[in-house]
Amino acid sequence: MEDDEDLETLGEKLYDLIYPKYTEMTPKLTGMLLELPASVVSQMLYDEGLLNKALERALTALTSPDNSEPVSHTDDAASVSSDSLGEQLYDLIDLYNTGHTQKITGMLLEQKKEAVLQLLSDHSLLEEQVNIAVKTLQEQGDEETDVSDGSDREEAESIGETLFSVVHQLDPTHCADITGMLLEMDSRMLKQILSDRSMLEVAVQRAKSALEGDLSLTHSEMSE
Repeated sequence: MEDDEDLETLGEKLYDLIYPKYTEMTPKLTGMLLELPASVVSQMLYDEGLLNKALERALTALTSPDNSEPVSHTDDAASVSSDSLGEQLYDLIDLYNTGHTQKITGMLLEQKKEAVLQLLSDHSLLEEQVNIAVKTLQEQGDEETDVSDGSDREEAESIGETLFSVVHQLDPTHCADITGMLLEMDSRMLKQILSDRSMLEVAVQRAKSALEGDLSLTHSEMSE
């Protein structure tokens, strides 16, 4: 009962914040945001930027023709593109403000499509997986260097966001998957690619070819 009361309280506060901006759609938008983990919803109440970002994505989902019929069966799962799943997963993970959205999305997309679909429908499970991924990334960071440099992590995330934006211009259909693959490269190589348009186009084309051929893209292939 206590959890229900907490959810109801969050819903009322969220409704009051959304109503002045989207009066006619307030009930629908409130319901959609309440599907997110309570911790994320609570943060939205005090972070207008996070709330606006979530509302924009909810509105996009509402106006998207792909939103008319939710995927609920294994047969349907086969028809959902990996890039579409990647974009949906990216949007949800980005709400957690981990600073590692790109990498975590790439990590979770390595699972089978059915598992990814379950993450999209079960936000408690998604939150658990995100926390595990964050811990894994932190452990990897500790192994790579004894000094934890926050600025490096911010720089890596910044590169990821820039890369996603540029790749989206070149190939909006596969941008999420391609960005995840390119982020496995060395940061110095990524900076070089971002500064050289021709190198970027070659890297994107190779990543796309690997995706279409269901091949594994390796660092050596990207460096040739």
